[in-house]
Amino acid sequence: MQNKPQILQPVPQLLPGQLLARGVCRHLAQLNFAALEEYVPERGRRVDVMALGPKGEIWVIECKSSRVDFTSDSKWQGYLDWGDHFFWAVDSDFPVHILPEDTGLILADGYGAEIVRMGPRARLPGARRSAVTRKFARDAARRLLCWRDPCGKTTG
Repeated sequence: MQNKPQILQPVPQLLPGQLLARGVCRHLAQLNFAALEEYVPERGRRVDVMALGPKGEIWVIECKSSRVDFTSDSKWQGYLDWGDHFFWAVDSDFPVHILPEDTGLILADGYGAEIVRMGPRARLPGARRSAVTRKFARDAARRLLCWRDPCGKTTG
């Protein structure tokens, strides 16, 4: 078998929200969570980060890079039904006083994060937890397969 020369692809420039998500995912990994960015728990919903913890807990994190980004988001309350904890992830310049106090808060940048406030726990019902966990695992496996074999076909 002949070695093919590797073609280096340029690294895409990350948007501010994507940088926050990267820092959040790095922090979650330190807490032994598995995280997926831009996760779709059901058709029509996309959360910035969903994470599965070592005890089966599920966290939903929405990354907001500006006041306008936050105030234009009218869907976030629909994400509360998909996790045990809901967090906002923002940078240190974000006006945190505008965020609802009954939600979690994470300060983040492109390299790491810190949990500032946990927010209340809303325990998922068993059937939903089981379904979300299975979908999370299947979607994570599909993403890994696509990363290794971009030409491979996967189905829903």
